[in-house]
Amino acid sequence: MNLIELETILRDQKTELDLLREDNLISRPEENLIDLRSRQAQVVIGVRRSGKSTLCFKALEKANVNYAYVNFDDERLAECRREHLDLILEALYRIYGKFDYLFFDEIQNVDGWPLFVNRLLRQRIHMIITGSNAKLLSTDLATHLTGRHHKIELFPFSFKDWCEAKDLNYDGMTTRNRGLLGKEFNEYLHTGGFPELIYESGNTTYISTLFDNIINQDIKNRFNVRNVEELMKLANHMLNEVPDCFTVDGLMDISGVKSNHTILKYLSYLQQTYLISQVKKFSPKSRQRSTNEKYYAIDVAFMDKRENAFAGENLGWRLETIVYLELKRRYVGKGCDIYYHKEKTSETDFIVCNGNQTIGIYQVSYDISNEKTRKREIRGCLAGAKITRCDNMYIITDHQREDIIVEDKIIKVFPAYEWLLNTSGDLKSQEN
Repeated sequence: MNLIELETILRDQKTELDLLREDNLISRPEENLIDLRSRQAQVVIGVRRSGKSTLCFKALEKANVNYAYVNFDDERLAECRREHLDLILEALYRIYGKFDYLFFDEIQNVDGWPLFVNRLLRQRIHMIITGSNAKLLSTDLATHLTGRHHKIELFPFSFKDWCEAKDLNYDGMTTRNRGLLGKEFNEYLHTGGFPELIYESGNTTYISTLFDNIINQDIKNRFNVRNVEELMKLANHMLNEVPDCFTVDGLMDISGVKSNHTILKYLSYLQQTYLISQVKKFSPKSRQRSTNEKYYAIDVAFMDKRENAFAGENLGWRLETIVYLELKRRYVGKGCDIYYHKEKTSETDFIVCNGNQTIGIYQVSYDISNEKTRKREIRGCLAGAKITRCDNMYIITDHQREDIIVEDKIIKVFPAYEWLLNTSGDLKSQEN
């Protein structure tokens, strides 16, 4: 690749930015996590197609700074090597003139990129970087950008993002708004949060292609997986069954993998590429927290929108997944941890902790009108409260809203759409 070829490609990409400026793009809360004043590289990571590029674009445009842009996910840059990076930089100066900010999209596609980024940081260029897997936070990054990067995780659209994208009014919980938001949430519950799915009709084809790209490009090629069929079988099985706990022996039987070491590597790859997410069991003992992990899909679309997916339409599991992802958005970036807890007679879906302090106990149930279900969810809340000594208890449902008083404690019950939009005064006082 020569300078003229690179300049042609990068000018085309600059035109794509001009087209983006014509779109009505929503602002997402994660934009505020990008610190453009910092000398640290701002690293936005997450699953493919979750909107990382748009997020960075919005943050840069809002700040009205001079920046240059490279999308390394362009097929014309597929052969880009570290020796081409200085030529790319020269081409950018020819196109953009002087700039103080540099936006690298999917930079992990180029081997040796951390050294290049580190050199630019020393030259006082502000770096904004995106990537589709945690290779951006691998040993190479830890070695070459020690203390010089700030990580922002981005997930697919929250329900609030979904409503913003559709220009839905959720201010004021009138009867009309409750009904309309309930209808919209039902669609979100089935469709998932990938931004492009709002406008796509063939979501099975979209998700299947996305799934294949993650397996074959983000995992097979980058981690040199030899038997991709085993990996594909494992991933499909887990996405059909989540949320659930899995044992290494059970996954070996299902996938045909003969080594528990290989299973553990595959699980690591699926997490690094944001197909699945892990929740540890709550326990004061470190050893117990490192076993019996529970896994969730990174978006409900992966649960049943893939080709040949066999997951049923379990609304409770889908709702539990959505609540988990929202808890990650709200709390993990603030240094908190999310656990589940299970005893012989009860299970607590989520325990949110900040260090050794518990912030809240969360149960998720699509419908608690059945007395047996209602008692089970109350029992799960009380068990979580007892082991953590925290009385902030919540049950998230599809549509029910009430206060349950039991054992001189109050369990707040909220409809999912209300909790996700955080429109309730009760919620703001309890959770903020």
